[in-house]
Amino acid sequence: MNQQPTLNRRRFLWNSAATSVAVLTAPTALSLLAAPQQAAAAPAGGPAQALAFVDSYTTNTPADLTPEGNAAVRILGGMSRIWHTGGAWNTGSPLMADILRANVRYCVRVTTQRTAAQAREAFVYDRQHQSYAVIAGLGPLADLYRTGARAVTSITTAPDSTPPAKVDDAVPAGAPAGSALGPGAVDSELGQVVTLVNTLRGPYASGNPSKYAYQYPRPWRLNADSAVVDTGATDAFGLPVYASDVVVAPQLLRQRNTSPVDDGGFVSGHTNAFHLAALALAYAVPERFQELIARAFELSHTRITAGMHSPLDVIGGRTLATALAAATLADPRNAALKAAARGQAAAYFRSKTGSTADTLHAYAHRAGAAEDPYADRAANAEQVTPKLTYVLRRAGRDVPMTVPKGAEVLLETRLPYLDAAQRREVLRTTALPSGYVLLDGPEMWGRLNLFAAADGYGAFERDVTVELNAADGGFSAADAWRNDIAGPGGLTKRGTGTLTLTGTNRYAGTTVVADGVLVAGSRDALGRGAVQVRGGTLRVDAERGAVRVRGDYLQSAGTRLELTLHQHRGPALAVEGRVTLGRDAQLVLRLSDACELGDDVVLPVIDGRTLQGGFGSVTVDADGYRATPLYTHSGLSVRLTRC
Repeated sequence: MNQQPTLNRRRFLWNSAATSVAVLTAPTALSLLAAPQQAAAAPAGGPAQALAFVDSYTTNTPADLTPEGNAAVRILGGMSRIWHTGGAWNTGSPLMADILRANVRYCVRVTTQRTAAQAREAFVYDRQHQSYAVIAGLGPLADLYRTGARAVTSITTAPDSTPPAKVDDAVPAGAPAGSALGPGAVDSELGQVVTLVNTLRGPYASGNPSKYAYQYPRPWRLNADSAVVDTGATDAFGLPVYASDVVVAPQLLRQRNTSPVDDGGFVSGHTNAFHLAALALAYAVPERFQELIARAFELSHTRITAGMHSPLDVIGGRTLATALAAATLADPRNAALKAAARGQAAAYFRSKTGSTADTLHAYAHRAGAAEDPYADRAANAEQVTPKLTYVLRRAGRDVPMTVPKGAEVLLETRLPYLDAAQRREVLRTTALPSGYVLLDGPEMWGRLNLFAAADGYGAFERDVTVELNAADGGFSAADAWRNDIAGPGGLTKRGTGTLTLTGTNRYAGTTVVADGVLVAGSRDALGRGAVQVRGGTLRVDAERGAVRVRGDYLQSAGTRLELTLHQHRGPALAVEGRVTLGRDAQLVLRLSDACELGDDVVLPVIDGRTLQGGFGSVTVDADGYRATPLYTHSGLSVRLTRC
């Protein structure tokens, strides 16, 4: 159920004969692609430049379908390089025929290989309110949300064949008083969160203006060469028959729009709605940020499985939703609402689960894959990654990413310890590369990869200083960056909180622990530069081989190194350069659960080119063992003796 206003074709159809509405042509779109990312003063006598989307998103209405007058149509301008809009719904023509052929053939392959269960699933998410469908991304918090928001649906199963009439979601009989469709009731315990979802899906959030602007048909009206072929016949339901190999799910045959002029494919309205609802909930419940993004991608893919939309439609819907969510959240008029929604969600879930700001994340991830389909981050990434580009091929020159104005607000609650400039850098360094024509539209909204951005920086292009403080709770107290971080810069960790690095990192600069705790959770977590522990604690815990320091290792007096020993023969910390240990530096050894020791064993701990100094204390965090350090000119072993 699209739940967006139906437009009047006579008023809004782009037509080459019309004089009141400009026709989008390839040159117009190409000129827009060269437009700057943010508003700027026009030169004397020159044309005014387009306002940034976040400053003009309220122009996304049926009143203007031109890229000059409608911000949504403008930022989707990459489509005008692929498809030339005709004077009627069936007179458009390909500009990149290979992409359009691949687009429809993908739909043919998916819909002809679809299982009966997938067809039923596609029906459910076609007919169910999109905001309700997204709630499942909350995992262990989903049922609590539905109860607190009084969110309900009547669409939970699908028939095996075609229903006799249209099916719409409704409050089911017997639902608790005050229940509501979609995200729930605005007067519920989670009313502010509900209002935030509804606001992001507000009056300027429709994909319909773009549908009318681009007039790209739905896949079941296209043949494999992306041409409309109307056979002139009608099917058993009185609908026109098109010569298409795309097979619509049988449950949805009567749910189709019978008016092709009012039923464009680009962009997918359901996809737009799924991502808007997911981003609203992710802002209010950032403990499930990445899982909600994965849920939106999975739901959006059912539009292709259903035969109702193509990959280009889905990519366009996601791109539009990303921009709309950022614009709405960045709008000063919504500042109080978004803060209230975040605060209400945090208080509600902590109260219902008995958790705190520091333990709610763990509760939200306590279930395994059998109960929570999004419990496995690697599986989520495997599901999301190919859907970022689908059938698009990469070509052309490499264009540096410019993060759209205001996009940083999307990470405001997920990375609260970073400032706006740092969040923009996270978005920039995790963005998709250039060269995907539909993603390279004005402002580059399509290149943002929010799933990856939730895992922190993708590169340190310059030295990065990050401060996490335990007293602030939540992600500000402890967070993990899971991306593989590249770049010439280094990292300085400040504050009393804990930051964990788990990627295969290649950044070249120095890693400095100034305060708090930095955890090296993978073999190459510390990059390729020197490591300096000048305050706080460096915690090393890599299950697969020694954590490597490619440069020198310096540990100042009074600081702490914690090493977890696993069942491998090499040292826990392998240093390619010099090891310098300050007076009163501490070493604490921990034993992994799989590490079985005898009564008296010598374990290699640190290996370097040379070693200078020594630890003031060496202890083992295991009952019944005493640690004795054994130094050489290049490293340290420890004798563990059972007391």
